[in-house]
Amino acid sequence: MAKILRINMNDLSYKWEEVPSKWETLAGRAFTSTIVSEEVDPKCHPLREKNKIVISPGLLAGTKAPSSGRLSVGAKSPLTEGIKEANAGGLTATKLGRLGIRGIVIEGMPKGNDWYSIIISKDKCEIKVTNEYAGLGLYDLTTKIWKDYPNKPGIIGCGIAGQRLSKAAGVFGNNIENTDPGRYAGRGGLGAVFGSKRIVTIITDDSEGKAPEPKDSDKFTESITKLREALRAHPVTGKLKDDKGKPFGGLANYGTNILQNIINEAGGLPTRGFKSGRFEGAAKISGEAVHEIVDKTREKFGDSAEGRYGHACHPACVMRCSNVVPYEDTGKHHVGPLEYETAWALGTNLGIDKLQDVAELNRLCNDLGLDTIETGNTIAMFMEAGVIDFGDGQAAIELLKKAYDEKSIEGRLVCSGTKSAGEALGVTRIPVVKGQALPAYDPRPIRGIGVTYATSTMGADHTSGYTIAAEILGVKGKVTDPRALDKAELSRAFQSTTAYIDSSGYCLFIAFCILDNDDGFAGMKGSVDAFLGKDIDVTEYGLAVLKKEREFNAKAGFTNADDRLPEFFYTEPLPPHNVTFDVTDEELDMVYKDL
Repeated sequence: MAKILRINMNDLSYKWEEVPSKWETLAGRAFTSTIVSEEVDPKCHPLREKNKIVISPGLLAGTKAPSSGRLSVGAKSPLTEGIKEANAGGLTATKLGRLGIRGIVIEGMPKGNDWYSIIISKDKCEIKVTNEYAGLGLYDLTTKIWKDYPNKPGIIGCGIAGQRLSKAAGVFGNNIENTDPGRYAGRGGLGAVFGSKRIVTIITDDSEGKAPEPKDSDKFTESITKLREALRAHPVTGKLKDDKGKPFGGLANYGTNILQNIINEAGGLPTRGFKSGRFEGAAKISGEAVHEIVDKTREKFGDSAEGRYGHACHPACVMRCSNVVPYEDTGKHHVGPLEYETAWALGTNLGIDKLQDVAELNRLCNDLGLDTIETGNTIAMFMEAGVIDFGDGQAAIELLKKAYDEKSIEGRLVCSGTKSAGEALGVTRIPVVKGQALPAYDPRPIRGIGVTYATSTMGADHTSGYTIAAEILGVKGKVTDPRALDKAELSRAFQSTTAYIDSSGYCLFIAFCILDNDDGFAGMKGSVDAFLGKDIDVTEYGLAVLKKEREFNAKAGFTNADDRLPEFFYTEPLPPHNVTFDVTDEELDMVYKDL
């Protein structure tokens, strides 16, 4: 029987509860958004006592389902002031699933100045003062925790930025080898909510755990086999090499950053603060460039080389889109992973085309506990204001290093989020929706993703409804015209399906396969149905999640007027296509008109 762990930081108490029948199908995003919508005051200050942190492994986390080890973290966002779910890989979701924990709900705030860690194992919870963990860079912290807890636990929590209540702070997670704290539930400033509760880490030991049991074992095995085979056969999600030994799977070989060159070619790659759709240095910081430097350092340094591609972000991962960028001069681990969104935010968006500079900025974000998308856009505000120059990687690195200094005003500002920094610096072109910075696809030449940015319950968030799959990569060989204006239905369909996937525990990237392959879709749905012993309608399930999120945001004060992009996207044509975002307000309002 799955359990809920409730923790009250007011008096440092905890209790275990059985999952009530009304929540038996809920996990991941569906669980976090339900708890937040039902138990958090929409008008509360997100960094004070009334907010709650909700953590939930996806439904199938801890099972043998392929690429099913995703974790959801939810709360009222200090960045958007609305509901938020952020999603990550790493170790923790798998371990919580194996411990039979459907969710962790943390409320209240402790008195005093102590910092705490929560240690979870089979049927046990300890809330422990760990002041020695506070203020550490996260590379040092995760190393120390694995020495203190030798059972190789999963670790999530907040870094220096979250402990200082910075709005760009994410929730970090350790990778499988514990060599990098780069598995981030990054968006929405949720690391600051951890900091407000005086929690540095949640440490999860599953050494006495076991895989969750599906209600229909035969159907479950059949379904996950079908999905695994479809994933391995697809050119995007497939295995590293084909039967002839040649590179095959796009994600395994080049990571998510395979998109750098693809989106650049499409003219939708936001460059130098959303001023152009093409970056002349894209190839230098692309997934192909990482693949090349990994191969070069392996040739040069042999077995001591630590660069990787085809790396798994969590134990059940079969797509293996993660990577490790090595230092070119030593072959040692520099940072991992360097994702597309990060390479864009800290590279293309800043006009920086030196791979090692981008990797260093990524490493600093990982160490400080910062969301790379929000931080890259924030640094762009400093460049837009003329404080440092676009393209100056070393200046960007020195700026971000100031964040370690508690007394540095610039250090505080660079962690404060794009909107706060932009307004403080007198910038008027601030690329945010509902307070959250835009990701790595310009909405002017790719209108569907712009509709998602505008209308998502989460603020500007590509993962909320990834229409890029249809608009750029195509579904079943057919590309949906990216510059068509009737994108409400497309965005809504992607948003609802995404809410289902975010709840299942599956990685969102299975979408590339399941949209193309009917057997893959059947395998995904069949595995969830077999696990629950119920027939779950994918669209209805997703729409129910979205409805709860929309209702929370409405109570928090959001209206249709908040479902809009910043003004400059409507007025400034984007080279090379020289188009603006001219989707009508009526079309945007159609996304949720009858929900």
